[in-house]
Amino acid sequence: MKTIQVLGSGCTNCQRTYALIEEIARQEGVAVEIKKVEDMAEILALGVMSTPGVAVDGKVVHSGGLPDRKRIAEWLKG
Repeated sequence: MKTIQVLGSGCTNCQRTYALIEEIARQEGVAVEIKKVEDMAEILALGVMSTPGVAVDGKVVHSGGLPDRKRIAEWLKG
């Protein structure tokens, strides 16, 4: 099971990113644990300067703006 962290303050794009990841994981049949990380100190410690950010199994794979569906599907398969 993959652990995915959505990094951000809870803004609209952060919420949409969380929902997209959840939806695509369900469509692809991939078991994931999705966590929201809203603590700015923790977000900055991961090196994310623009939100939303996404980390998969502890590795930051996206920062700033809404990720596209194709990219999310690649993270889930990888």
